[in-house]
Amino acid sequence: MFIKMADFIIEIKNKYKYTEDICKDYITTEKKANFSVEVPETIMKKVISESPEYPDGYLESLEIYRIVCRKILDKDAMLMHCAAIAVDNKAYLFTAVSGTGKTTHISLWLKKFGKKATVINGDKPILRLVNGKFYVYGTPWCGKENFGTNASAPIQAICILERDKHNHIERISPADAISTVITQTLRTDDINEMDKMLTLTDRLLNSVPFYRLGCNMEDDAADVSYNAMK
Repeated sequence: MFIKMADFIIEIKNKYKYTEDICKDYITTEKKANFSVEVPETIMKKVISESPEYPDGYLESLEIYRIVCRKILDKDAMLMHCAAIAVDNKAYLFTAVSGTGKTTHISLWLKKFGKKATVINGDKPILRLVNGKFYVYGTPWCGKENFGTNASAPIQAICILERDKHNHIERISPADAISTVITQTLRTDDINEMDKMLTLTDRLLNSVPFYRLGCNMEDDAADVSYNAMK
């Protein structure tokens, strides 16, 4: 199977049909792959033994995506655990620890903007540096709500989401954002890969505006965040 994702052609040598099912909107007839991905049998046995409560196909798909996200570091691209929504072809990313309310917040944006808004990915998009500018791309791995589209947009801003009683937002420095950003990216035991990831993260922090949003998940939260970042 070949998919086109983040403008990469990727050959996926999957064993289970689950990956084909979730990748259906990304399958391409192009066969000249940028790289190929296959989960080694030893790794599959390990993850299956460690997580017997999950279907084998689901576990294989996660390992496939981990391998993809390691390979794309060579091409100025990286995973970020965040929700990405685009309005007027500008992408706004919201990152936070799981359970904070990223999906709830982008749902408020959908309510506010309707058809003007597109959820690019609700959980695990790819960020890629292209000609000096960062773009966000949809992926088949988009969280349990399955919020996602095979689309891309230039990144307008990235926001760290926090719960609060009142809605407020402020611009923050790269130094204030770095610890959160690093915890929301893919970390590996490979020193060279981590060096590439940190180098790309540094580029991201110094070229995209970062904000911190305290929100109560009421409708006004979408107005507060959009008006500050647009």
